[in-house]
Amino acid sequence: MEGAINMDREEQRQKFIDIMAKFTAYTGKYLPDDVHARLKELRVQENTALARVVYDAMFEDLKLADELDRPLCQDTGVIQYFVQVGTRFPLIDDIEECLREAVKKATIIGPLRHNAVEVFDEKNTGNNVGKRIPWIDWEIVPNSDEAKIYVYMAGGGCSLPGTARVLMPLEGYEGVVKFVFDQITSYGINACPPLLVGIGIAGSVEVAAKLSKKALLRPLGTKNSNPRGAELEERIEAGLNAIKIGPGGLGGENSVMGVHIEEAARHPATIAVGLSTGCWAHRRAAIRFNPHIDYEVISHKGAVL
Repeated sequence: MEGAINMDREEQRQKFIDIMAKFTAYTGKYLPDDVHARLKELRVQENTALARVVYDAMFEDLKLADELDRPLCQDTGVIQYFVQVGTRFPLIDDIEECLREAVKKATIIGPLRHNAVEVFDEKNTGNNVGKRIPWIDWEIVPNSDEAKIYVYMAGGGCSLPGTARVLMPLEGYEGVVKFVFDQITSYGINACPPLLVGIGIAGSVEVAAKLSKKALLRPLGTKNSNPRGAELEERIEAGLNAIKIGPGGLGGENSVMGVHIEEAARHPATIAVGLSTGCWAHRRAAIRFNPHIDYEVISHKGAVL
């Protein structure tokens, strides 16, 4: 009986690894539904020949990635997983090991570019797995037997504008806005616009930075749950678009796909702000597992692995 139980668990592990390997590779080839739809909206708003050429190239790229079954960008990034797992999910103890194995397999079947370089040794591991990589962010859900996993490919370009700092008290929320605009106008063109801008506001720098990355996981079109937060998102988005960075940073009607703010209660004396950006090829995907390790792809309607 014990052997049968162990075999069942091993079968579950292998099924989970196989699905996540295919899903990780899939994430590099197909944009999520909301990003694809938003790019279509922005494309028709452009009225210059150069901006239209850039968008035409983007959509030709997406078409070829589908037809040729290969990543839509050569930089498939450092793999990050954001895991929301129930305490009763059968593989909760195995997820980290399984995801590392899934990345190794995805690197081959993608194929994914080798992007894990060990710090100090300056050695590329050759399989996208290294110390603390793939990065796994954990959120434990009590009394649940399901797991929801976000895959995010953190490319070099879209990671370049990323930054965080603690503001002086008198800078206030105006300081948050100035911080965002200074960074996007300095480095935004390097991140392959139009960008998705994630902003975290908190009391310490590490919380703000983490929230700014989690803001990138929100579906486009969603708003901050606080009306004032939603208003600030809209005003920052309008201001960044008014700069007209345009697709590819070459000028155009829009600079961003959206602006998302996530916040945590702060210390009375400090406001910390973090900034993360997603490029036009915003490869963010979400999948849900039930306790039988059956899956549903949330981010790409009708996707079958």
